Amino acid sequence: MKQVITIVLGCLTVYWFPANTFAQKPEELRSRYPGHEAVVLNSSTQYRITIKDDEPFVESRENEQLMYLSTTAATYMSRYGFTQSGFHDVVEYAAYTQTADKKKIRVTNFRTGDARSSSVFYDDVKETVFDFPAIGTGAIGVLNQKIIHKKPYLLSPHYFGRRIPVVLNEMMVSFPKDMSVKFQLQGLNTDKIVFTESKRGNEITYKFQVKDLDPVQQYADAPGASYYSPHVLFYIEKYKNSKGNEIAYLADTNALYKLNFSFIKDINKEIGPELRKLVDSLIQGASTKEAKARRIYRWVQEQIKYIAFEAGMEGFIPRDANLVCARRFGDCKDMSSILTVMLNAADIPAYYTWIGTRSLPYTYRKTPLPIVANHMICAIQLKEDEFIFLDGTDATCFFGIPSSHIQGKEAMIALGPEQYKIVTVPSPPKPVSTLVDTCFLQFTDKGIQGSIKQQLSGYFSMNTRNILNYHSEKEKEEFMRNYFKRGSNKFRLSNFQINNDTGNERVTLSGSFELDNYARKLADEWYINLNLVKLFEHQEIDYPKRGIPMEFDFRYIKRFVTVLTIPEGYKVSYLPKGKSFQNKSWGFELKYEQKNNTLILSQEFYNDHLLLQPDQFKDWNEVLEHLFPQYKESISISKI
Repeated sequence: MKQVITIVLGCLTVYWFPANTFAQKPEELRSRYPGHEAVVLNSSTQYRITIKDDEPFVESRENEQLMYLSTTAATYMSRYGFTQSGFHDVVEYAAYTQTADKKKIRVTNFRTGDARSSSVFYDDVKETVFDFPAIGTGAIGVLNQKIIHKKPYLLSPHYFGRRIPVVLNEMMVSFPKDMSVKFQLQGLNTDKIVFTESKRGNEITYKFQVKDLDPVQQYADAPGASYYSPHVLFYIEKYKNSKGNEIAYLADTNALYKLNFSFIKDINKEIGPELRKLVDSLIQGASTKEAKARRIYRWVQEQIKYIAFEAGMEGFIPRDANLVCARRFGDCKDMSSILTVMLNAADIPAYYTWIGTRSLPYTYRKTPLPIVANHMICAIQLKEDEFIFLDGTDATCFFGIPSSHIQGKEAMIALGPEQYKIVTVPSPPKPVSTLVDTCFLQFTDKGIQGSIKQQLSGYFSMNTRNILNYHSEKEKEEFMRNYFKRGSNKFRLSNFQINNDTGNERVTLSGSFELDNYARKLADEWYINLNLVKLFEHQEIDYPKRGIPMEFDFRYIKRFVTVLTIPEGYKVSYLPKGKSFQNKSWGFELKYEQKNNTLILSQEFYNDHLLLQPDQFKDWNEVLEHLFPQYKESISISKI
């Protein structure tokens, strides 16, 4: 399958070609980067900021050069692409291949269509893709672009890393000397970014350069790339207009809030009769503000369908709550809009709130830019100085517990035209989310049979509801079969039940199963390993090679209790001791005990992290070194 690489666009002022760019030889690069089909030979991005009509005006030029290192590179790497939108308009572009024998073959097969994005504030992004022709060893694919950035407060970060090695990547930004431009280096290995500043006439130029950068490693359990991929954020802090007056642009959180508030100041001037009637019917009989808030939140979760369909400035401006109510669908901003209006109509203090999901590492205090927030929710106050965060896009989220993807993130809460608060969303402690799995076993002539009962709370319950609520009966059956599977591939689920009562914040799953040939009987003695579920097998971290954090969805406790009935006429001849081990990062406990005619194995694991940092990887592996030998232990039961 061909790989499509989408460029996150930066910007340039003039095309600039390093003198040694085309002098690089493929055999030299193959020896430096063994096993790779291609390298980014040079990525040069130049921004120029000027003042037009007393407003910042930004244009950029970008030159990207890829050298292909093998004859098979075309199979994987010929397709390339770039994106544009109403905010970042690509006004000129051209691409060509320079073959190893210096022939220049232009690209003519550009194809443009709608791009798909997981971002919530998704503007009208279009993606243009094409294939570099005549790719072979030593060929160089070249893409040139000129971009106009119509909203300078939405300038994109410049990322230096790629999924292939980078020989040279540099970004420059030039601006008037009476303008203040700030920048931040983010991600890992920012010490590899070389910064220089130069002045020429009335213009200042910042230059950021990286050489010989290894490919960005991909891990399924890693956080968003902005946590680790080295990049630079830059923004206009202030500038002078034609009258010489200094204008604050994105100087601090006050300036950012002024921008954010401009998106909501003209909406929801009044609540319509239909929405008012709906609110009154929902809160009828509710004796407390919390009861009223719970009913309204549940109604929005169940009745307003989430659809992310923003384009242009609609990616920032919420729609009127009366319209959202009439249409019964909306994006995250629309959910924030209708929740805020309905709750305020019920005399519950409710506020529009901007927040970044956990896919972004930025904070308002350090990075007062629109990029900090890619999501919008509603915050309410039932007690003084205590906020509850309501995310209407999460249909299974319980009242009082924040959506898992905003835990620990800073929220900007709009309290008035010039008044706001920045509050950190709490991350529920691990006992809030528990999974308790109880399994009862009995010997049979073919092996064992048993029953399972699993009780889920907190985020475990929410996630399971999300799976079950949107699947057919056949899909539910397949899910339960795979979810309950344990022991070996001979596991057979006989039946299952799901207690998914919406009035109860817990989910209970149960079922019966058979597992042939799992227990062994030799003469008058049974042997069985009660570790039917072996969590964390094959989950060692490649330490110290891996330098990227590991992400968890939430903090939790998992308990597995396995109860085996001792057959009549038998006694326990060997019972493992079990083990408990904890270090400063995490731990487990395995305990065996006999109670009357049953043997019980109790296992408990916990996680108290949202991000496990590389300096904790050794601790993670240490726990597994103590855990895995326990999984090999079996008990034996002999005839009396």
